[in-house]
Amino acid sequence: MKIGNIKLENRTIFAPLAGITNLPLRLLAREAGCAMVCSEMVSSNGLVHSSSKTRRLLDSCPDEKPLSVQIFGADPSIMAEAAAIVESFGADILDINFGCSVRKIVKSGSGVALMKAPKKAEAVIMAVRKAIHIPLTIKMRTGWDRSGDQALQLSKIAENCGVDAVAIHPRTATQGFGGNADWSLIAAIKNSVSIPVIGNGDIVHPRDAVTMFNETGCDAVMVGRAAIGNPMIFSQVNALMKGEEMIAPDFSQRFTVMVRYLEASMKYLGEKQASLMMRSRLSWFVKGLPHSSGFREVIKSISSEEDAKKHILDYKKKLEDRTGINFSVST
Repeated sequence: MKIGNIKLENRTIFAPLAGITNLPLRLLAREAGCAMVCSEMVSSNGLVHSSSKTRRLLDSCPDEKPLSVQIFGADPSIMAEAAAIVESFGADILDINFGCSVRKIVKSGSGVALMKAPKKAEAVIMAVRKAIHIPLTIKMRTGWDRSGDQALQLSKIAENCGVDAVAIHPRTATQGFGGNADWSLIAAIKNSVSIPVIGNGDIVHPRDAVTMFNETGCDAVMVGRAAIGNPMIFSQVNALMKGEEMIAPDFSQRFTVMVRYLEASMKYLGEKQASLMMRSRLSWFVKGLPHSSGFREVIKSISSEEDAKKHILDYKKKLEDRTGINFSVST
């Protein structure tokens, strides 16, 4: 699959997740076989007005390439200027957010609000397209009703404006992450445009990605929440796509990934900020593991890297004692 001039090594993409898909987690996804990773949602206003906190979201490194950076906003000129900044920072692909349904984003006229204003959406896309040379994509929802008409209309607008691929999460603006994603809309969009279509939504198990690919004809699958704490899902999807056996990660792999995420976060964010973040995020990696409630409770007071590793090793030993299996953790 190609997005513009960017060739992907397979058909899996890590979805942009606000506050989650930072550099350390994106690197783990790439190492697990994800073909392309996406940044957190980045404010165009923040970039243009030189917010240091916003510009930090553009941090990258060669090992995570290709990287797609997603921006949001509603002013065509601001969006164009922000897109040029993103390109200057070395992003491989620029993505425009048409899907965020968070109230403050919608209230500003950005995100999924633009799906109610096709002329404005077109102006934003055209302004961004003219401002950059790298490939341009958009990510959207169904729209504001279940018909999917707004998504179909926006897909056509995007294609006509020179967008290189569209990603569709087929839930309405008001659904949030509730209910079911309507995969039939992915197929409908695939049949209505000639540019690549990326499917997203309700990929919980690796087999769901294969099912989406087969049922909709989409060009790639975008995995979001299912990859949080389990970046190994990308290697599983890739195996299934090739008709190979899917191997579930064992305890050793899960603990190794957790420790590596901890170490990378400490290095990237600094011990104080990372410790606060790890109080909730380490729980991602033990989801579904036995006797994890006690671990989730003790990590709420993490104050240092040493402290976090002690809790991880204590939990590892508890599992070994109860299962009779010894497993190693590498970094």
